[in-house]
Amino acid sequence: MKQATKGIYQATETYSWKKLRNGAESIIFEPVKIGAWNLKTRTAMAPMTRCFADDETGVVGEDVVEYYRKRAADGVGLIITEGILVSPRAKGNPQVPGLYTKDQVEAWKKVTEAVHNEGGTIIAQLWHVGRLSHHELTLGYPPQAPSAIAAEGRVPRFRKPYDVPEAMTVEDIQQLVDQFAQAGKNAIEAGFDGVEIHGAHGYLIDQFNSDLSNKRKDKYGGDLGQRLTLMKEVTKAVIEAVGTDRTVIRFSAHKSDVPTYMWEDPEEAIRTFVEAFKEVGATLLHPSTMDFTRVLVDGKTMHQLVRKYWDGIIIGVGTLDPGTAEEALEEGTIDVAAFGRPLISNPDFINRLKNGEELEEYEARKHLPILI
Repeated sequence: MKQATKGIYQATETYSWKKLRNGAESIIFEPVKIGAWNLKTRTAMAPMTRCFADDETGVVGEDVVEYYRKRAADGVGLIITEGILVSPRAKGNPQVPGLYTKDQVEAWKKVTEAVHNEGGTIIAQLWHVGRLSHHELTLGYPPQAPSAIAAEGRVPRFRKPYDVPEAMTVEDIQQLVDQFAQAGKNAIEAGFDGVEIHGAHGYLIDQFNSDLSNKRKDKYGGDLGQRLTLMKEVTKAVIEAVGTDRTVIRFSAHKSDVPTYMWEDPEEAIRTFVEAFKEVGATLLHPSTMDFTRVLVDGKTMHQLVRKYWDGIIIGVGTLDPGTAEEALEEGTIDVAAFGRPLISNPDFINRLKNGEELEEYEARKHLPILI
């Protein structure tokens, strides 16, 4: 059973999943080259914010080193980290790590070295939560957003209502673009193999993408194609900083604060997103959904619709089970399958799949709730 509450998975996850048809010979265990990376398997560890960093400094410790080392040793192809902040005002939860100070960069070097010693590949997810925050988390400043519209609900793990945000000026936006680019450079300095831009789930970049939170009248507002201007600027800047073959873009319809949200015309929205990514030279996409098998249009799922318009790499995610992932890989809908909660409760997830062993259930009380 799965329960999502304001962006936190709270309940027990029971793995009554579709199993691998081909067992240890499954395509899921094949090595694959995507972008700049030679992955050991066609699997990824989905980004899951765990709030394990020092709250004052945003510096990660030895527990984080061991957390990622274990998954690399197990054979996960691509590890995508928890969301890592690009600035102090990007923060939306206590104890979230950053990539904007020297100390933070130095601490992440221990993580990347440990992963590389196990033959793994790890990229940093660059994150700014925007309006999904509170001034007590952002150095006393109001949260930033495209428009001064507060989100409904409370900050996860902080339990206070979301603040009314400050509408960003054009100068603020340019500073934000620069912060993402610098965080990308910092990630490479820290030893990461690349980065993922978090443009999904109702966080700051996605707040510009959305008609719920973006009521601007300048070049950053308007119809969907125009609202994607910030995402394009950030993506272009990060690609220039680290390379298109090391830059993944994550996008979604899903909003952490509005879980039921869906685009009015899903296929047209996806086509618009894909055209924007092509325009700025992106090559690696991570379309995000809470249900990989959900049909949106004409019998097609989100990832199938993305594949209709996109010939590049697609990382698939959305409560994937092994059998469904295997099928999607075989039909070419996705190139890599990302798993989340199973990798929390099963650090040896890949080996368990290969050996046909049962998986330990994910329980929030035991493994801590996961922010998405």
